[in-house]
Amino acid sequence: MIPRIMTLTILLSFGLCWVPAQGTLADYQRAETFLRPNVEKLIFNTQVAPHWIGEEPRFWFVNQTRSGKKYMLCDIPGNTLEPAFDHPRMAAVLSKFLTKTLPAEDLPIRQLEFPTEQREIHVRLKDKWIAVRLDDYQCRDITTERAAEQAPGKSPDGKWLAFVGDYDLYVRPVAGGDAIRLTWDGTVDYAYALAQQWDELVCVSDSSQNKGEPEVAVSWSPDSRRLLTHRRDSRRARDLFLFQSTPDQGFRARVWSYERALPGETDTSLLQFMIFDVETRARILIDLPPLSPVTAWGMPRWFEDGRRLHYHYHERGYQTLHLVEIDATTGHSRTVLTETSPTVVDVGLLTQEITGDGDELFWASERDGWNQLYLFDWKTGQLKNHVTRGAYVVREIIHVDEKERQVFFTANGREPDRDPYLRHLYRAGFDGNGLVLLTPENAEHEITISPDKKYVIDTYSRVDLPPVTVIRALPDGGIIRTIAAADITDLQATGWQPPEPFTVKGPDGKTDIYGVIIKPTTFDPNRSYPVIDAAYSGPHTIRTPKSYRRGCLNEDLAMAELGFVVVTVDGFGTAYRSKKFHDFSYRNLGDIGAADHIAALQQLAKKHNWMDISRVGMYGHSAGGYDTVRALLTHPEFYKVGVASAGNHDHRMAKAWWPEHWMGMPGGHYDEQSNLTHAADLQGKLLLMHGDMDANVNPACTLRLNGALIAANKDFDLVIIPNRGHNLGDHPYVVRRRWDYFVQHLLGVTPPREYTITAFRKKND
Repeated sequence: MIPRIMTLTILLSFGLCWVPAQGTLADYQRAETFLRPNVEKLIFNTQVAPHWIGEEPRFWFVNQTRSGKKYMLCDIPGNTLEPAFDHPRMAAVLSKFLTKTLPAEDLPIRQLEFPTEQREIHVRLKDKWIAVRLDDYQCRDITTERAAEQAPGKSPDGKWLAFVGDYDLYVRPVAGGDAIRLTWDGTVDYAYALAQQWDELVCVSDSSQNKGEPEVAVSWSPDSRRLLTHRRDSRRARDLFLFQSTPDQGFRARVWSYERALPGETDTSLLQFMIFDVETRARILIDLPPLSPVTAWGMPRWFEDGRRLHYHYHERGYQTLHLVEIDATTGHSRTVLTETSPTVVDVGLLTQEITGDGDELFWASERDGWNQLYLFDWKTGQLKNHVTRGAYVVREIIHVDEKERQVFFTANGREPDRDPYLRHLYRAGFDGNGLVLLTPENAEHEITISPDKKYVIDTYSRVDLPPVTVIRALPDGGIIRTIAAADITDLQATGWQPPEPFTVKGPDGKTDIYGVIIKPTTFDPNRSYPVIDAAYSGPHTIRTPKSYRRGCLNEDLAMAELGFVVVTVDGFGTAYRSKKFHDFSYRNLGDIGAADHIAALQQLAKKHNWMDISRVGMYGHSAGGYDTVRALLTHPEFYKVGVASAGNHDHRMAKAWWPEHWMGMPGGHYDEQSNLTHAADLQGKLLLMHGDMDANVNPACTLRLNGALIAANKDFDLVIIPNRGHNLGDHPYVVRRRWDYFVQHLLGVTPPREYTITAFRKKND
């Protein structure tokens, strides 16, 4: 008989032999290799972002090759693909010009332009523009002349320049001469033509920090005769504030403000659109009511005749959308179409195109249950016919061929036996007949059309299919040539495996729910892995990657390497499915699709015994941060650990358009769906993180939750990142603390002390 203590020793020894370590220093080092900056170094020829040259079917792009960055030039009609310039010679002349050595394989060129004579290239390096001759590679500084050419407010004919002075609008002749004052009564809070960014910061405590000339907000008519602008009434607008405790200089904290309306608030800025006739100096007020920037985005757009404009805007609550035509000579507006919904008219799904300078209108709508295209008579606003029908989602109008009366568009969900989120390019007649699939590959297709509308650049891939970029000819979609085919050899050498797509049933037992599983490169099916739910249930999009780059360039990969299985799920209420599926989130953001996530994980665990759903955590950012806290509060029996960064934990404190879009106007449901309301229900381990200069989701959202948790006598952890805005994804301390939290509380392992992540260091650090 073996003594009891010896038996215990044998069992422990056996366990240590077959259970590999998790959350170790080696795991952290391996995880760091899968952070985006490091993975970028392992994949090549994966991305072609075409920069078109004027109106020609020629473009340049940057190709990341094994030998470094290559600036390539493609001439589609000539069927040529070659370097845009001699890289060593370009590096030599730019190095001499800047008195700084630039490597030929990593030139910091941000923009290229090819003048029509093609005798030189214009290159932008940070804040400098340099002209480089192609015959002898001599260069000169053209920063000043470029600034003059691209000055905001310049008319299309180049003769006039609009600008703001003392809150009034002026124009002056570019050729020289006195400025012409068009308004006389502008004030700081009732100003003309001022462009204001939605998160523009004003230093309240130190006015010397408020620098820069005001940017003018104008839109010239194509004939340069008329000028559209607005007067912004900010007299009743209200601000949010940021407290910068550690400014770059000095020991006094700085307080910053930015204009921000909260849900339901009527004390917002109001925009009154108006038109000025430059020749007569006449001002024409557009007879639209003053509009809040909460629901009126951008400026009305001109028709080619220069006498009319069109504009669309929502009413507060986002249940009504108006499309209007504006007479520029009288200011009279005419309603062409009004779209309504008992839930939400989703601005994110809107795609439109007007033909014939005002003959017909292509308009996307969910009115019949799926986002489809409709053709209207522009002059009467009457529906002519459906252009598309079916259980799929139109995503974007790419081109309207008026001569052949054909429309080209992307859509997802139409092709059977495929992931319904994959986008494809289609062609259909104006009358809805002759629908043709132009991109048959079973993949996500990212489409860009040439200026002459004769070609498209198509990069197609899946999470398990490396990208290929081709040129297709319209109207048939035939492939002319391949521009780039990915080389992923180095990534594969790490043992990396692509995310594994899955389909499960929702809680109703009928609806398909989609997601992916990410496993560590050290995966052993005989082991048991805790599960991390990587969450973002924002109704405007999905989180699950569909393209190859999104599949291998996201933070989930690194997280898995620590010893977890990471899962993403796009449940009810997220985008790009039916109207019914999408509307599940309406007035119901607090649900976060948790039931779908739990059902998915339970089904997956039955299939994969290496998934331990007794140890489940969640992490997310922004809306995903809200989701994470919500999951711990409402489903503590399932979610044990959460890391929430920049969470909008109470929709009453969010930027007005977001919750009004998905929650309607404020009511009791706002209170019920606030994480603050349920703070006392926290049971699991929770880490909150936020940047103190976040003007998107104000840090007060996290700090108020902090207060509610303290009032409920709950244990949690809080990290505030100084001088950081909304983006925390590349902050090494944030990433490391997130890793540590799950390793400690979900794996039950002490993490390596103060591991230093270097992947996000800039080259000049």
